[in-house]
Amino acid sequence: MNGTDPNAIERPSPGVTATSKRLPEFFIVGHPKCGTTALYEMLMAHPQIYMPKSKEPWFFATELLTRTPPRPTGTPQNLDEYRDWFDGARPEQIVGEASAMYLWSQVAAQNIAAARPDAKIIAFFREPAAFLRSLHMEWVQIYVETETDFRTALALEPERREGRAVGRHTYWPQAVLYSDYVRYVEQLDRYRAVFAPEQILTLIYDDFRADNEGTLKRVLEFLGVDDAVALPRREANPTVKVRSRALHELIHAVSVGHGPTSQAVKSAVKSVTSHRMRRRALYLTQKRLVFTRPEEPEHELMTELRRRYRDEVLALGEYLERDLVSLWGYDKLD
Repeated sequence: MNGTDPNAIERPSPGVTATSKRLPEFFIVGHPKCGTTALYEMLMAHPQIYMPKSKEPWFFATELLTRTPPRPTGTPQNLDEYRDWFDGARPEQIVGEASAMYLWSQVAAQNIAAARPDAKIIAFFREPAAFLRSLHMEWVQIYVETETDFRTALALEPERREGRAVGRHTYWPQAVLYSDYVRYVEQLDRYRAVFAPEQILTLIYDDFRADNEGTLKRVLEFLGVDDAVALPRREANPTVKVRSRALHELIHAVSVGHGPTSQAVKSAVKSVTSHRMRRRALYLTQKRLVFTRPEEPEHELMTELRRRYRDEVLALGEYLERDLVSLWGYDKLD
């Protein structure tokens, strides 16, 4: 990492090709909650493809590397650490990675192109209202968002852009500026500016859900691997709702050691349990006590959001030469 510029990445050394350094040949760039995890897990099962066991290295979204806390899987801070993620690849395999925030990132496209100009890019898009609702619940689940009411969280955006109304434990304030995610044409433009059209595959979440096998075949053909290999279908990272905000915050405070009491409890638990046991216990507690199935979305709010983003949907449809207005029901708005 360049010490003077946090948004700069190391370039491959002269005389050493990106391929010999096992930089990925393809990237699943996002959005989150649009099928990226399911596709990643299916591609991991293909014998001609290598993807690291840990998803989301974030390496090329360099604006994230200094603004988020350490993660269990680690975040590579330089090119050598990033290359380590792909050490397990066999010579005959193609290498890929999936970081759902690469589409949101202002710099990932340019950074990927600088390191791997021949890379193939896979991008997912989803109907905006459903996408943002699902994303909000995901952020609440992983402690990025502290406001559990979707409408209220959306309304807080102007204050949050000024650094106010951000929860005390929110470690990633940028992520809760929801309208920044629905800039689909702008985001796709960043990749089209540095990659040829034939290097980019754009997928629609609805197609992936309705015809998983057909969509997967398109992906395998795009990557140039055997598309006849039977791969298991995945329903990954399902959307859940936080049942109790207070219990959710309490479990989080204890798990990370917020405050002297929580730190004491965490230290006591660590002294008598293994890391694996603690993670398993946390997972079971959250699954049984904290999370539940989400109820049906508020119709009025979803309609408001669809009206708000109709122009973006129309623009993306024209950009992709596809009728997304009809596919996503925007033609039925009042």
